[in-house]
Amino acid sequence: MAAAVVAVVAVAVVVAAKCPPSIPIHGLGECAPMSTVPKSIHSNLPVLGVGMGYRNFYRNHTLPSAEHIDFLEITADHFLGDSREQSQQLDRLNETFTLIPHGLNLSLGSAEGLNRPYLRQLRNLVGRVAPPWWSEHISFTQAAGVEIGHLSPTPFNKAALEKLTENISIAQEEIEVPLILENITYPLRLPWNTIPEEEFLLQLLEKTGCGLLLDVTNLYINSTTHNYDPIALLKNLPSDKVVQLHFVGYQLIEGELVDNHSQPTNDGIWNLLETVLEMFPVKGAILERDGNFPAMNDIIDELARLRKIGRAKSRWN
Repeated sequence: MAAAVVAVVAVAVVVAAKCPPSIPIHGLGECAPMSTVPKSIHSNLPVLGVGMGYRNFYRNHTLPSAEHIDFLEITADHFLGDSREQSQQLDRLNETFTLIPHGLNLSLGSAEGLNRPYLRQLRNLVGRVAPPWWSEHISFTQAAGVEIGHLSPTPFNKAALEKLTENISIAQEEIEVPLILENITYPLRLPWNTIPEEEFLLQLLEKTGCGLLLDVTNLYINSTTHNYDPIALLKNLPSDKVVQLHFVGYQLIEGELVDNHSQPTNDGIWNLLETVLEMFPVKGAILERDGNFPAMNDIIDELARLRKIGRAKSRWN
């Protein structure tokens, strides 16, 4: 997305954000002070291990490879329609694997609020597969009724934080299964950012009670693009909040690192993964691949490599 488009849409989020510095808490009335947010429940979530993002490209290889895949992440939007074939495939997968729904278009950062019919569809999907948690992005995909078609970064400021908190609370009321939030890449620093990224993440997790889906590739790309120390950001995160990881390789295009999910995991990301697993009691990690699909054995090899690292750190024994 062009920088100008990001800037225009982000302004819409900041200007329209009107949420007060409190959030609705189930059972505590319409609005409750931040101090009433319950303590993290994430330390009690089950350890799942190492899995992959399910893609139709691998549909004939996933079930036969079940012994090498600890769990699956499913793109929620691929299973929200009325396709009988997709429904049957979902049932087959759910019989063998723990499935984690991963949303794309809830648009938690949208100033106009959430798409309630879409949220109810997500609720039904989550109820159907009964996961230990589900996930969405710290981003927005629509503004002023316009579908952007892209995960757009929210500004790191108070207005965006309050709007995210308000929308996340609505999602939590609708779907009581724990929600974890994914960090995304951003190609430029928005000029209205007033809160450091690490502080923004910390406040968001504390105010919402959500866990973090730490995309290690995204962290690596952002820290390289914007010249900051990723370890310093990690040290600012509560240890019990980092629930799940994403990883995949980046592609270098015209001098920029691009997260297009089309490359084997790069050495720098492997190194950062090892550090993350030293620092946090991660419950699971998912390899994402959305292009330039390799043979299933190559996917299995990457899963095995990370599983070995995790076991060495006493994470997935």
